[in-house]
Amino acid sequence: MTALTDAPPLPMVAHRRHFPTQKVVGYAVAITAALCVLYPIYYLIQASLDVGDPNVRPPTAYGLDNYALLPNYWEVMLNTLVVAFAATAMAMVFGFLFAWILTRTNVPFRGTLEQLMAVPYYVTPLLGALAWNFLGAPESGFINQIWRALGGGGAIVDITGPVGIAWVMALFEGSVAFVMISAVMKSMDPSLEEASQILGGSRLRTMLKVTLPLVAPGVLGAALFVFAEMLGSFAAALVLGTPNRFYVITTAIYQLVSQYPPKLPLAAAMGVSLFVVMFAMLYAYRRVTRGRSYVTVTGKAFRPRPMDVGGLRWALFALCIAYVVLSVVLPIATLGYASVQRLAVALPSADNFTLEHYRTALSLNAVRQAIWNSLFLGVLTATIGVVVTGLLAWLIQRSRLAGRGMLEYIVMFPQAVPRLVFAFGMMWAWLVFPIPVYGTIWILLIAYLTVFLPLGVRAISGVLVQLDKSLEECGEVCGASWGQRLRTITMPLLKPGLFAAWLLIFVASVRELGASILLMGPDSKVLTPAIVEAFFSSSSELTAAMALIQTAFVGVAMLVFLAITRRYGRIGA
Repeated sequence: MTALTDAPPLPMVAHRRHFPTQKVVGYAVAITAALCVLYPIYYLIQASLDVGDPNVRPPTAYGLDNYALLPNYWEVMLNTLVVAFAATAMAMVFGFLFAWILTRTNVPFRGTLEQLMAVPYYVTPLLGALAWNFLGAPESGFINQIWRALGGGGAIVDITGPVGIAWVMALFEGSVAFVMISAVMKSMDPSLEEASQILGGSRLRTMLKVTLPLVAPGVLGAALFVFAEMLGSFAAALVLGTPNRFYVITTAIYQLVSQYPPKLPLAAAMGVSLFVVMFAMLYAYRRVTRGRSYVTVTGKAFRPRPMDVGGLRWALFALCIAYVVLSVVLPIATLGYASVQRLAVALPSADNFTLEHYRTALSLNAVRQAIWNSLFLGVLTATIGVVVTGLLAWLIQRSRLAGRGMLEYIVMFPQAVPRLVFAFGMMWAWLVFPIPVYGTIWILLIAYLTVFLPLGVRAISGVLVQLDKSLEECGEVCGASWGQRLRTITMPLLKPGLFAAWLLIFVASVRELGASILLMGPDSKVLTPAIVEAFFSSSSELTAAMALIQTAFVGVAMLVFLAITRRYGRIGA
């Protein structure tokens, strides 16, 4: 009895023994992330306040003259907000609807459909914009060519302009929303929805009154990320907007940077102006989720059971297939059709077909090196990024780290700035850095890890907030260290979110344009900027061939990753 009385309480010993490690790791990750984000942001803000000689660094004079010029671009700002809100609304409808169908109903071929629904994200917005431009351009679009061949007049479809940009971006970012929301739904106990149906709730009422409120963190996190992606969209706006002289903020900034002489301070001021919009969105997210409980994963085991929707399941199946066709099959088929023609037309003659564009693309050393660099950076960024963003998500949602609320704002900073502008800040920041990394592949790695912090943190946080803290507390009571609790309790439960984050970061890195175009050097070229260069300097048919080559390499890499994760899942089972 005396020995038991004298023994110290186990939880207190474990707490004192392991808390310093947790604190050191937490502060190290938080400080590193903050420096990676704020260091280029400082130079971006400095550039926006530069009213002196634009060719001298540091600035010779500071002022607000660049911001005073922004009202002259009010139409560009309005265009950006209209396209961003419209595309986000459509993407979130796509994402939530298909996540609910494939995680909560007995739609046929659920496993196959779930993999297909993630494919649109692997197809870059640049590829989608090029494909839909081939299809719906008012003069040269295939649809309009066929319409005129049938005796119609004018253009029956015009994909250029705000409607086309919003449509293309929604198709591809809807896949992002699906991946993020479905990861949350897979971790949610379905007994709450079953209870609603037992009490007489219809399927639609259960989805709107039970499912949607419980996955609100994941939905709002996905909406926040998708909206920020729309604000910074560049490829779709460049291909589909400029023919109609429709400009959004990214294409306007690109013009300011690429014209001679460039107006870099004004471009920086445009980027900084988006801080206000982004912080307003983040503040709204925190207000909605603060003080509410979304815990649905506790110590009680559960097995998700699909809802029987009867004959409706075939209609839902057809809806999923239609989305895949519009976002993947049709664009890839269109680019494939255009890439094997000397001059892309809707009704070509037999002698118009050729494979010369593929031979030209694959024979160029620059293209081969760009492919390797893109895949290498994608794997490295995703692997390091999952570790870093997983720790950041835990620090923000679980730790008692001082300033964790401010940390979330800092992590979201890269999404508040178009990546083209953020790359401009990084360009000046790392030019003066003592270690010569500018123009190398390592500056691209730093840029990717920084700009995709919000993507990984949101994907993982949406699942993390559903895990009851008592699960980790039980491990602490049993004497497990912080690292042991993360490895044996938190990470296995976070597996859907971790896999989703890896996939999203990898594909985002391979297809990245804005953060690459200003930072890559002669020996560190990546594929997406190379495709853009081909779009401006060569034929659209060669551009189509290069875009399909990129998609093929991404597809092969993703199949290898899925095979590895399936094998890991079988071993773990």
